Amino acid sequence: QVQLVESGGGLVQAGGSLRLSCVASGRTFSSYAMGWFRQAPGKEREFVATINPSGSRTFYADSVKGRFTISRVNAKNTMYLQMNNLKPEDTAVYYCAAADGRYYPSTLPTDFGSWGQGTQVTVSS
Repeated sequence: QVQLVESGGGLVQAGGSLRLSCVASGRTFSSYAMGWFRQAPGKEREFVATINPSGSRTFYADSVKGRFTISRVNAKNTMYLQMNNLKPEDTAVYYCAAADGRYYPSTLPTDFGSWGQGTQVTVSS
């Protein structure tokens, strides 16, 4: 397994931007498919975006397509989520997660074996 630590959350007004980072420990980061999920109060954890091990392919939830961009720098063991044109409905705790590379482009939380602690994103109207 890999250990994951997210950062970059915060409070932003609607229409604003944030960039989340996820730093992984271990030497095999480049073998993992990586994903971002989010969970709002009283709701189930939902898929946001995923990226394949090399970073050449990405897949997004319809709700964020065109506004969010997932990326990774394997040399830095780091994944990012650039979030633009944020909306109040984007308010949630955001989690990064790692899965065996064979699972790309899974959107199921159960396919991801390693999770970060989460970072809060709050978008005010």
